[in-house]
Amino acid sequence: MTAQEVRLCALLLQEHFGEVVEKVGTHLLRSGALNLHVMSDTGELVMEEILQRGQMTMSNTVRTVADRLTQNMEGKESTDYNDVVTAFSRLVETHFLQRCPPVDTATSKKTVSEVPESPASTITQPSQPENYPDCYKLPQIHLTGRGKRRRSDEDGDVGARVAKKAKLEHTEACGDEGIYWQVNVERFHLHFRHQAIISAVASKLDQTSSEIVRTMLRMSEVTTPANAAYTQAVSANEIFRAVPPSYNISRPILDQYLTLLVDDPMEFVGKAGDSGGGMYVVNLHRALANLARATLESVVQERFGSRSARIFRLLLRKRHLEQKQVEDFAMIPAKEAKDMLYTLLSENLVQLQEIPKTPDHAPSRTFYLYTVNQLPTARLLLQNCYKAVGNLIDRRLFETKENKRHLEKSQRIEAILGSLQASGAEPAQLAEVEEMITAPERQQLEALRHHINKLDSSENQVDETIFLLESYIKSTSCSR
Repeated sequence: MTAQEVRLCALLLQEHFGEVVEKVGTHLLRSGALNLHVMSDTGELVMEEILQRGQMTMSNTVRTVADRLTQNMEGKESTDYNDVVTAFSRLVETHFLQRCPPVDTATSKKTVSEVPESPASTITQPSQPENYPDCYKLPQIHLTGRGKRRRSDEDGDVGARVAKKAKLEHTEACGDEGIYWQVNVERFHLHFRHQAIISAVASKLDQTSSEIVRTMLRMSEVTTPANAAYTQAVSANEIFRAVPPSYNISRPILDQYLTLLVDDPMEFVGKAGDSGGGMYVVNLHRALANLARATLESVVQERFGSRSARIFRLLLRKRHLEQKQVEDFAMIPAKEAKDMLYTLLSENLVQLQEIPKTPDHAPSRTFYLYTVNQLPTARLLLQNCYKAVGNLIDRRLFETKENKRHLEKSQRIEAILGSLQASGAEPAQLAEVEEMITAPERQQLEALRHHINKLDSSENQVDETIFLLESYIKSTSCSR
């Protein structure tokens, strides 16, 4: 298929089935027919293992992930250690993994008499991973082979298997003993922030514009500090060479898109110079501010209606307005505008500022201006989000507790069915076990699962809002 055909298929998949299906479909179109285990990302298993254990050596991670991939393969196929090493190396190159800083044991060896009496100045603080010079330096490991399958006779003796595996890991030297790796959580936060910016550009402009912004972010993701207001400047020539060929963007078209992004009122992209065909940056702080602003407007619209949202957006844009000006600009009758303003004021979404003409603060000689302070409002909404997530968790726990008996019965029956299927039971036996759950109980379980899924989905959506608001507040405090 041509690049344009692939792009059209990707857009259709995204429109009808969502972003996840679009990514899977695009990967299949470009790579051809694949088994399911080939589409599973090795890097995902690497991150999962290290997240579960906190920290691991590179050699142990490679062995464990290769064994897991091999266990899920059909026939006699197995995963080469080198494939996992490649995925591990890419995660380190992109700073998603980092070395654990070495423990400073010099002070721990001192006796109590050697410790000076001066207090906090002598306390050794734990070093940050980024300050460690070899934070992203890969060790030279000596590891060859392929993943191994777990024998069926090992399934019943878990303790012996774990002890044997630990013994082998200690006896086989690979050259990276004592070098442990951990997940760089801050790097993931930056990645999630970039994904939010890319999605905003795609919804505001188009997919090509978002791909250009994605390319700019990838080019500077490792070199840009976490608290920077802008990314490192990149030239139009560098962007043109880094844009994926599947988008088939010519140089004149790229220049037009860059000009469009710079001139857009959202100010996601800025121009920093004219060398190299033009130097461009992604305005990270401005992008987060606009995303937080859109979130606040959406909350006001959902809670108080479209007219209140119109007043809220008007105050954000004009900064300070009297009540009569709000009525005129928003084109809302005086009584309704007054009620909406007071409602927003009582919810602390709108603030009232008094500017007296005379020192006596007489009401007849005082200007009363309505305004919206975005940062305090974002902090207020963030606290409401914390409360909402807590309520969702409480509700999920309550639902689970109320239906504990049905859930335990369902789990027991599923375990019995699993053991019968493994032993090759007849369909009549399986059907007899399934009938142990009555029709009303089955309906109640389905309703419970549907409710729990809705609560989980709502929790994830609120969590995205929390991340966005926290990123905006942190960015604002760092930029001042």
